[in-house]
Amino acid sequence: MSLNKEVKLNGLCNPSEPVSSKLLVTDDASRRGSISGSVMDGLTMDSSKAPYIVYKSRWLILTLFVLYSASNSLQWTQYAIIQDIVMKYYGVDGTVVSWTSMMYMITYVPLIFPASWLLNKTGLRVTTIIGAFGTCAGAWLKVFSVPQDMFWLGFFGQTVVAISQVFILNVPPRLAAVWFGADQVSSACSIGVFGNQLGVALGFVMPPMLVKAQGTIEEIGADFQLMFYLVAGFTSVLFVFIVLFFKAAPPSPPSAAADLGSSLDSNFLQSIKQLLTNRNYILLLISYGLNVGTFYAISTLLNQVILTYYPGAHEDAGRIGLVIVVAGMAGSVLCGLVLDKTHRFKETTLAVYAASVVGMVIFTFTLDCGLIGVVYLSSILLGFFMTGYLPVGFEFASEVTYPEPEGTTSGILNAVVQIFGIVTTLLYEWMLGAVGDRWSNLTLCALLALGAVITAGIKSDLRRQAAQNKG
Repeated sequence: MSLNKEVKLNGLCNPSEPVSSKLLVTDDASRRGSISGSVMDGLTMDSSKAPYIVYKSRWLILTLFVLYSASNSLQWTQYAIIQDIVMKYYGVDGTVVSWTSMMYMITYVPLIFPASWLLNKTGLRVTTIIGAFGTCAGAWLKVFSVPQDMFWLGFFGQTVVAISQVFILNVPPRLAAVWFGADQVSSACSIGVFGNQLGVALGFVMPPMLVKAQGTIEEIGADFQLMFYLVAGFTSVLFVFIVLFFKAAPPSPPSAAADLGSSLDSNFLQSIKQLLTNRNYILLLISYGLNVGTFYAISTLLNQVILTYYPGAHEDAGRIGLVIVVAGMAGSVLCGLVLDKTHRFKETTLAVYAASVVGMVIFTFTLDCGLIGVVYLSSILLGFFMTGYLPVGFEFASEVTYPEPEGTTSGILNAVVQIFGIVTTLLYEWMLGAVGDRWSNLTLCALLALGAVITAGIKSDLRRQAAQNKG
């Protein structure tokens, strides 16, 4: 019997009803493996006595997470994408506006370790509620920051939202592994990452549409008020839905790999040690950091770069950011489907990375062509592969580090990304002022090329697949 097929056991269990008393369950020992020696040695599972069930409610859980993730990430570039308007209205320096974006990166690094520990100890529901509350609270603080002398309150609200991100970015691989069967886990992870990308896309396009640069000071203030109220209202409704409907886990594991993972005692410090001595994981940390750090740099300073060649194109800057991210959404979902069908994690990762390098080169040399439509087209190519790489890296990391907790694995991965993002953004900002965008973008091309070479050195040690096959 398939390990991940939706089933009904003698009419006793409806997969859409998460009621454990209706499940036909055998002794845990009949479905759990033991690990001794190497990571997969001694693994024995007997799945003949009880099938693994995937529940229809998993789609509700995933949908709530996607919206929750989007509600946080849409605030990432909320100020930066209209940098010139924020500077004019609040009378602050451009560097200060850039820090509203980099705050997402700075707060993540020191807080991801306690957040990962909390995720491992309390599960998905508790950490999701905490993150949703913080996202909502930060959005409401911005509502009261509209007066021109209250930018500090908006910055504080942005910091609260940024802190809440630590309960989001490392969740997709964990949620996918806990709720989805073996033939859907990569697709589910890519959809989870899709939520973050959806929010980033909205964060690029909404502020330029809602806050008009041509208005008077009073009109700009009214525009800010509307934008902040819309975001605060959305996050409030979503917080209520999460409290009411979001669950930590299904009544029974959906796959052999998930069953084994849930049966293991997780020691957080031991997991950290195992991860930091895993050669393949270390290489992936570096290559993933270079790719996503480059994306962060471009996203943070996109307004400045586009206005250099196309003065007055405030809405176009937002739309180009939207195009990059929407194309990445399509790339994410497609890559997730490819991984589920082929299980060729290294090959897919390397191919997507190499294509990101090509996309960045094309974007660099079309930026000053004088036709903004061409910039839109090159942005589609860049976004499809660079942003589409995000879930691929997550899933490859889960494979080479299994059975370490996915939350810890992705948490460290994202912490390194934030460090790379801060350094790359500061470098990119300095180079834009010192040598111009051409050499700045070529430097990012070189960083991506280095990441592709490092990716080629990662061995295809697919431990989770091995556990699933033995199960």
